[in-house]
Amino acid sequence: MEAARSPWPALGALLVRNGAITAEQLEMAIEAKRLAPQRRLGEILVEQGSTTRAAIGRVLAEQHDLEFIDLKPSTVNLDAAMMRPEALAKRYNAIPIRILEDGSVLVAVADPTNVMFSDELRLAIGAPLRVCVAAGDAIAAVIDRTYEHDVGGTLETVSPTETEDATDLDLGNDTPAVLFVNKSIAKGLDIGASDIHFAPQAKRLFVRARVDGVMREIGSISSSTAPAVSSRLKIMAGLDIAERRAPQDGRVTIRRGPQTVDIRVAVLPTTNGEKVTLRVLSQGEAPGSLTDLGMWPRSHAALENAIRQPFGSVVVVGPTGSGKTTTLYACLQELNDPDRSLVTLEDPVEYRAPGLDQIEINPRAGLTFASGLRTILRSDPDVILVGEIRDEETAHIAFRAAMTGHLVLTTLHAQSAAAAIQRLVDMRVDRGIIATSINCFVAQRLVRRLCRDCMEPYTPEPSEISALNVPLAFAEMAFHRSVGCSACLESGYRGRAAIFEVMSMTDEIAMLVGAPTREIEATAIKTQGMLTLRDDGVRLGRRHVARRGSAGRGRRACSLGLAVLLARQVGARPRYLTRCVCLPGVRASATSRPSPSRRAHTRQPTQPGFRIRALSRLLPPVPRTADARELGSKHRRLRRASTVRHGAGRARARGRGADRGRAPAAGAAAGVCAR
Repeated sequence: MEAARSPWPALGALLVRNGAITAEQLEMAIEAKRLAPQRRLGEILVEQGSTTRAAIGRVLAEQHDLEFIDLKPSTVNLDAAMMRPEALAKRYNAIPIRILEDGSVLVAVADPTNVMFSDELRLAIGAPLRVCVAAGDAIAAVIDRTYEHDVGGTLETVSPTETEDATDLDLGNDTPAVLFVNKSIAKGLDIGASDIHFAPQAKRLFVRARVDGVMREIGSISSSTAPAVSSRLKIMAGLDIAERRAPQDGRVTIRRGPQTVDIRVAVLPTTNGEKVTLRVLSQGEAPGSLTDLGMWPRSHAALENAIRQPFGSVVVVGPTGSGKTTTLYACLQELNDPDRSLVTLEDPVEYRAPGLDQIEINPRAGLTFASGLRTILRSDPDVILVGEIRDEETAHIAFRAAMTGHLVLTTLHAQSAAAAIQRLVDMRVDRGIIATSINCFVAQRLVRRLCRDCMEPYTPEPSEISALNVPLAFAEMAFHRSVGCSACLESGYRGRAAIFEVMSMTDEIAMLVGAPTREIEATAIKTQGMLTLRDDGVRLGRRHVARRGSAGRGRRACSLGLAVLLARQVGARPRYLTRCVCLPGVRASATSRPSPSRRAHTRQPTQPGFRIRALSRLLPPVPRTADARELGSKHRRLRRASTVRHGAGRARARGRGADRGRAPAAGAAAGVCAR
């Protein structure tokens, strides 16, 4: 009743009562509306900066006794959105977002006072409507994401792969299956997906995209449409649409504006229907030089020295999608001179680079890695890039070529640089060939970055710190987390960075071919100062430390999310995380150095004897070279303390033997037996 007696409009009175605007701001908006009566009061308030569309939406929902929702792209069901014409949704700034259990459709609107849209939309959908309110700008953004331009403008099939069978299916460009496929591919390309999965389930066909190494659901449709969707994808890839019991592989090249994308299609029969996986291979330019990879200077120098050798091989290891091909092409860019002949053999060719003879394997035509490599060796190459060593035959040919005057760059699936040696031994590669034909191993991973648009400082709970097994004093530092925004698709992460582990084939490593992986790794750390993947992640985290408002007091900000994610991706256990997150601005010091016997049994830097200095005593950051030197020396000390047990045991035994009057050798033997 009070709002009805107010001289202001009902919307304005509610905004003032809720504290969204002041009376003076409302009077200014009313005056502007008198000059332009056709304009809405809410639009004027938003343009004046007095309030937001979300605040207006909440007041409108309260005024009409409706629900207000925080609309995001992930809340929109694609089946519901496709029930209405796009032009109608944009005209009234309204979008169907969900099909309810009673068969009605929930529609998000920006202005519930406009009742004209209800009849028109109800006729277009053919179902009862339930209305909720959302912010107008949020609805507009979701409409743009959901109803993307497609077919004929967005996606164009470049390769002539569509067969005459397409006419028999009667799948024109306006059918739901074709619209769904094109919209899903377009959305996957927009968010930077490396793979797009069309996975049928009992009642729904779900579309999931792998972005920055993580799967995200980007749409779904009724399972009744799944056969038509798989048929459309197989037509695009030139596959047999009548074959639904055997796996099939194909490819299609799509042009989307200036972007040309090569897509590999894999069809796999499942109990719920055919699952179709699209592997997106953007045919972009080759990456830059090795410097652009962001390697640690010592690792960069070791890799550059390896590729500058006239012969030998460089083996890059890591899981699928870890950036191995990018690293190899960066090496090729360093070697791409007119006085060299460079040939690549790949499946598929991922980058187009001038000056290279690029070959794509074709098993159907008999062109495999092994047969292709034999042919290349008769073509007088200087540098050969072999996309992957998959079998024993390819390994033998590649490494024998490296011993006969060719530089071979290749990839292998292994967990670390040291583990790659055992992987080759398992493939029955002669140990002598491994020791003499390989210049260096490079292991790498990709770790996600926090989204800078939604990154915010926060204070972790003591339980979070204790779960990471780091000193509680570390909680006094500034941490960051990402809350999710439209730029990162509400995930909190955007983009990835590479971490590397470079191990040269020195005489010490060559003598250990066939030895346990940990022994090889320890030797590389001791003799080469090699940074492991975990330690390179520490370096990466420290390099991206950013000062915040408390920087004047010597505090530095680091990303807890980077440390946790790094631990998951490189296989670190929580107790190792001290080395991942404590280094930015904090030095580990042995304020109470343990005894030799205790150091011999010390496995983790978080055990007693290694404490973090008080924040007030933090030293200023040291230059990168000194920092890297300190990190390497400290890592070697920890490795020696945790691995060389027998030597420490013999030292203790010799000490006891001298005290008791026995010969050192006898005392050492007694000590070893006692262990």
